[in-house]
Order: sequence, then structure tokens, then C-alpha cells
Amino acid sequence: MSRRLVSLTLDTLEDLPRPCRECVYWELDPVSADRACAAGDPGLEKEAWVSQTLLEWGSCGKLVYVDGMPAGFVMYAPPAYVPRSMAFPTSPVSADAVLLMNATVVPAFAGGGLGRMLVQGVARDLTKRGIKAIEAFGDAKFGDGAEDDPTRACVAPADFFLSVGFKTVRPHPRYPRLRLELRTALSWKSDVEYALEKLLGSMSPESLLRPVRPAPATRSTS
Repeated sequence: MSRRLVSLTLDTLEDLPRPCRECVYWELDPVSADRACAAGDPGLEKEAWVSQTLLEWGSCGKLVYVDGMPAGFVMYAPPAYVPRSMAFPTSPVSADAVLLMNATVVPAFAGGGLGRMLVQGVARDLTKRGIKAIEAFGDAKFGDGAEDDPTRACVAPADFFLSVGFKTVRPHPRYPRLRLELRTALSWKSDVEYALEKLLGSMSPESLLRPVRPAPATRSTS
């Protein structure tokens, strides 16, 4: 079984599960989201948000494929790009953190460690970009709400975040805010790989390719 992690682009956006592809729960404020749904074009709003975020800030999502099939995804961005982030009772997100908006694994692939793989992929990306932490709003009562409650699909279980290393920074009976310090999110192997990549990246191609000059011969005295 092969697993592959890729960044979200306008092309891979189409591989999100259909309900998520049409959902703008995070991308718009509550009033604008209701208006977009009533107008029947939330998918266009989603695409516009992804396009703007990619252009202005950079990578804002990861998808994981299992044997070529989309198996899960995460989306993330600075809170300034996520209007819904201010609607939670445990807002605001810390100034030094990026918000992990959602984390979804297709039920057929659940239990295989894909959620942790996605979070670690986000951690590696953000560490390279100088971000210190990831924060998320978790649902402490996931699965207990009504069937038509949008947070059932849009807000990941708090237990999931805790299981992959997040710590609660602001408790709440329903929507605690959780935080993951990025240096603790990476395994020792990943840290070594990142350090090596950073070291090689600091070297110019000329210095990498320049032949080593032999040491000058010394005259022996006998």
C-alpha cells in the first residue's frame, strides 16, 4: 500500500470529498457563508479563497493519497485569512500560530495513521516557513450534536488533536483551543532531514560542485 502526501492546489482541490469541496464554513464569516450557500455557489467561493491564499501566503493544505485514491486532507492558514476563527468562544488564535482549520480522513481509510501523517506534513511545511506553532479549535462533544449541525463535519474532534500532540491552551466544554509547538511535532528523523536540507540550501551550487584542491606538498627534511 503506497501513501503519498501532496500540497493543496487548485488542481488537487477537486480531490476533496464533495461536501468539503463545496463547504465554506471556515473560509467565510457566518453571514457571508449563509449568503453563499443561499446563492448556490459555495464551490466558487471556496476556489476563490484557496486561490487568494495561495497567491498571498502560500501553501494552505495537504492531501494524502493511498494507492492513488484521495484518503484525507487538512487545511490551514493564518487566522487573518479565516473569518470563522473569530466566531468561537475560545478565540482568538495566538499571534504566533497558524490555524489548522480542519482535518478529515475518509472513513474507509480511518485508523491507519493518516491523520498523524497529515499533521506532520503541515508541521514540516510551517517549520520551514518560520512558524512557531499550530492551533486548532476542537470539538469536545464530537458526534453528540444534531445531524444538521455543520460543526459535525467542519470541526475535528478535540480527542484527535490531543492524540497527535496538541495541548489545551484554553479549555471550553465544547470548543477548546489547542496548540502544537512545531518543534515537538517532528520526529528526530524529520528534524535531522530538515537540518540537512537547511544546511545544503545555505550552500551555493558553486560551492557544492567546486573540486577540492589538494593540500600543498611539504618539503621533507631529513
